[in-house]
Amino acid sequence: MSGRTKKEKRLHPRIAHELPLRIAVNGYDFSTTTQNVSCTGAYCCVTKYVPPFTKIAVKMTLPVKKNNNVKEYTVDCKGVIVRTDDESRDGFNIAIFFNEINGTQKRKISQYINQFLPQQATSTSAQ
Repeated sequence: MSGRTKKEKRLHPRIAHELPLRIAVNGYDFSTTTQNVSCTGAYCCVTKYVPPFTKIAVKMTLPVKKNNNVKEYTVDCKGVIVRTDDESRDGFNIAIFFNEINGTQKRKISQYINQFLPQQATSTSAQ
């Protein structure tokens, strides 16, 4: 098995992009940026520890390029933290799974991501 690359197991493409992200949880509001994002989740850093399985509200802004114009979409959804990693210098990295996101919001994220993927990958990723 040496010499083979590891096969990606995710169903939806994930890209390493910084996007503005607001998280509301237990009376706290965090403004941060994503480290990576897919239409089913995001990874980011927050300054306060938030344990796994915590439910959160998420608001994300996506600049989508259409016909030489940039339109900003806002995605509002609910999520759950599936992993919290202690980042020794800046806070805590959290992995968020979007567990309550409607099809329209999911398509907005897919449309944003598809701008940066090779053309052949975009036909299957919006599903």
